[in-house]
Amino acid sequence: MSYLVHNCFKETVESFIACTGMKQPSDYLEDMEKRKRIYQFALEGNALKAIELTEQLATNLLEKNKDLHFDLLSLHFVELVCSRKCTEALEFAQMKLTPFGKEQKYVEKLEDFMALLAYEEPEKSPMFHLLSLEYRQHVAEILNRAILAHGNHPTYTAMERLIQQTTVVRQCLNQEHAKDGPPPFSLKDFIKS
Repeated sequence: MSYLVHNCFKETVESFIACTGMKQPSDYLEDMEKRKRIYQFALEGNALKAIELTEQLATNLLEKNKDLHFDLLSLHFVELVCSRKCTEALEFAQMKLTPFGKEQKYVEKLEDFMALLAYEEPEKSPMFHLLSLEYRQHVAEILNRAILAHGNHPTYTAMERLIQQTTVVRQCLNQEHAKDGPPPFSLKDFIKS
């Protein structure tokens, strides 16, 4: 259920509730459709609309999370570059992205995005990954998690947390096994006896 709600599968959540008789998590469902629209806009590269809707749903979120705000603004910059609107992209960068250049952690990212302008075909540049669907998905997922956290909801589903915990336990056990050497008996020995 938490996976379906987290990923905005409203119809599936409703079917799941109807089939299982579980209580409907009304607080999640209210914002689910709005989050889904925001996620879709970010995924499609319509970052300005995603920003607008985010500010309506989660006031001050982007002011408090400058990294996310930068990522969303950079998505819009990338869309302008891909649309071959280089003058508009430069003007946008000067207006919206330049203030981020005051902090060192953004300088390298800004250089990477500006490098896209140097190529007639940015998808063939060394920074082509910034144009990819995977990059937009990454930003959209970070945005979704930030909106969930802003609403005091879990940012990871129960299934994701379980997988993370299982991975950590497995890594710890492997480290212990490597440190101590093989156990005095194996599972095969146990089964034989």
